[in-house]
Amino acid sequence: MSHSFTEATKSPAASPEAELKYGEREITEGQLITFPNPRIGRRYEVQITLPEFTCKCPFSGYPDFATIYLTYVPHERVVELKSIKLYINSYRDRYISHEESINQILDDFVAATNPLEVRIKGDFNPRGNVHTVVEVEHRQQNSES
Repeated sequence: MSHSFTEATKSPAASPEAELKYGEREITEGQLITFPNPRIGRRYEVQITLPEFTCKCPFSGYPDFATIYLTYVPHERVVELKSIKLYINSYRDRYISHEESINQILDDFVAATNPLEVRIKGDFNPRGNVHTVVEVEHRQQNSES
């Protein structure tokens, strides 16, 4: 009895009329959500590690994988963790360079939370014998701590 690999692995999501799965819908609709900092006036650091970042190379279309390290000192707003997970997952089908992806994450994070300080590091898995690390940071000009 012969089985066709193509037929056995077809997914309903492959057809254009297929409905998005709930996770895909959450990722598509995802945005950075914040809530009030419970300790305004106290300087503290929040460290978030996102080890499953993916995007696509804008030149080859090959997938790129990275761990994102986000460290920030909140001001008036704190990011909700599930929302940042969904936001980061929204990059998985985007054709974007390593440099632009990390800079865009910084811009969006600053716009949503207005932190006193934030550092974002993208540690990309080696591909073709090249290992890339991109780091960006932002500090408020007149941050009072």
